[in-house]
Amino acid sequence: MAHYDLILKNGTVHTPGGPVQASVGVRAGKIVEVGASGDAGETIDCAGLDILPGVIDSQVHFREPGLEHKEDLESGSRSAVLGGVTAVFEMPNTKPNTDSADALNHKLGRARHRMWCDHAFYVGATAANAESLAELEMLPGAAGVKIFMGASTGDLLVAEDSELARVLASGVRRVAIHSEDEARMNARKGERIAGDPASHPVWRDDESAMLSTRRIIALARAARRRIHILHITTPAELEFIAQNKDIATCEVTPQHLTLAAEDAYPRLGTYAQMNPPIRSAAHREGLWRWLNQGVPDVIGSDHAPHTIEEKAKPYPDSPSGMPGVQTLLPLLLDHVAQGRLSLQRLIELTSAGPQRVFGIVGKGRIAAGYDADFTIVDRKAQWTVEEDWVASRCGWSPFTGMKLTGKPVGTIVRGHRVMWDGGLAEAAIGEPIRFESSAFS
Repeated sequence: MAHYDLILKNGTVHTPGGPVQASVGVRAGKIVEVGASGDAGETIDCAGLDILPGVIDSQVHFREPGLEHKEDLESGSRSAVLGGVTAVFEMPNTKPNTDSADALNHKLGRARHRMWCDHAFYVGATAANAESLAELEMLPGAAGVKIFMGASTGDLLVAEDSELARVLASGVRRVAIHSEDEARMNARKGERIAGDPASHPVWRDDESAMLSTRRIIALARAARRRIHILHITTPAELEFIAQNKDIATCEVTPQHLTLAAEDAYPRLGTYAQMNPPIRSAAHREGLWRWLNQGVPDVIGSDHAPHTIEEKAKPYPDSPSGMPGVQTLLPLLLDHVAQGRLSLQRLIELTSAGPQRVFGIVGKGRIAAGYDADFTIVDRKAQWTVEEDWVASRCGWSPFTGMKLTGKPVGTIVRGHRVMWDGGLAEAAIGEPIRFESSAFS
């Protein structure tokens, strides 16, 4: 009789072949067998629950080093596992920027024994480091290269076509893009109305996004470089990306699928302010239409916390960004419950999709030989997002008070139960993610 370190029993297991009622056996942090029988050091009864592949959030800002008053690697990753997320890609717009080997290694050192989930860190592209990016993207723990075409939090910006071409010419991995056109936004600053955050999507308009996305796809095609366009907000961009899937993958966020300008700005004010902006209900419905056509590859949270004091500043002095890593999965489960999204598509967007797009080693599916990463959910749970559930250091969520159906119950990372029913393990055990492109470098 086989002996396992862990068996998950009595749950509905979502395998690449579909859902099955089976036990999953884990040994040494890996999945050994779906349909396991035998004894185990630990057995978890998942009766009435769904066992999903571990959720991967491929866009978070945990603000460390330099901005720890907003968030840090410990608090951000604690939010992640409380929300059912087993792995994150963290962004480079910290202080200092993550734009060198030393800065990347410094972050990895800070993460050790402090991050609750597995992790990788983006290297920020600049005009100064463009020729070094081919080397930097292959370093252990690097998620790849991130380009900010439009200014957002921090001072990472590569706005000119000539500089973008230099960045795209250096390296082979898929490059992540914040796609907003800096020149157009600078020209439209007069569209901002002091004290009125509803003018944010008027300033950073559809064309700011579309113009930038057309530019970067043309530049990527010229450089023969694959790109991944983050937080798409306009249906027109998704229609265009659908015609360029040979070179471009893309992401949408739960915020843009859930919130709409007509309600969000009157109700939330600057707390609804993010880049690219929350747009109209018509935009939101257009995103859903293209999502159901299969165009977005990934859903990421763009978790980007700021303190209540910072967000309370009058627009446009208020910073853009909102927390989201902890609510990513709950919001999507609610969309499943409301019939907008299938559970199969949710899995594709939050685990199999990130694995495919970024070439993650050993994650993204429940299959023998893969990491024993599981997100265990109660699809029938009805609950309300309360402020005391939010673990982010920023201390708020735009979704506080929202009634949801579906809740993460357990987060298991490489066979370790790091969260169960809202309680955390004794110690953080997150490790760097490995990638196919850099496995032998």
